Amino acid sequence: MRYSRFLFVLAAASLSFCPASALAQHGGAGGGGAPVSRDSTNTSNSNLNLPDVQKVDDRKFLQDAAMSGLTEVALGKLAVDKGSSDAVKQFGQKMIDDHTKANDELKQLATAGGMKIPDELDAKHQSRVDKLAKLSGAEFDKAFIKDQQKYHQQNVREFQDEAKYGAVPQVKDLATKSLPTLEQHLELAKNLSKK
Repeated sequence: MRYSRFLFVLAAASLSFCPASALAQHGGAGGGGAPVSRDSTNTSNSNLNLPDVQKVDDRKFLQDAAMSGLTEVALGKLAVDKGSSDAVKQFGQKMIDDHTKANDELKQLATAGGMKIPDELDAKHQSRVDKLAKLSGAEFDKAFIKDQQKYHQQNVREFQDEAKYGAVPQVKDLATKSLPTLEQHLELAKNLSKK
């Protein structure tokens, strides 16, 4: 089967390569942090021919990317409804369109790999949406633009890490393919903040 290697590599990528006390992954959509090296004396996974350094967790990346995409669609809808400027409304619509498409591709990839990804917001991400939903007019525009700039900077870093260090080729390809769109979103958010 075409995805059998993908399933194996995805499962292997989710294994813990570090002692429990040292498991501090790159943080996904909710945070940053430095990549963690596996203890070179640990040979328990040597028969799997896994890399000596695990820079990213492909499975966690897919989970975090899915949650981030759902959040961007929800925030885009808010911007279309509550934005006071046409530029914010247009940006919101772009978030809906681009992230819906990306979410569909991500879901197909995860499903092909036998992995379930989130299809609704968790409490943390819902609170981010709820916080902005309480605002309106120019106050909403300002907070929305600030939020978008901050989180797209974070998302670009995470997708760059996956594109560079991911162990599963299909996941790396998805990250690489998505990067130009995320970088465009970041530039648009920066331009909005200057207006």
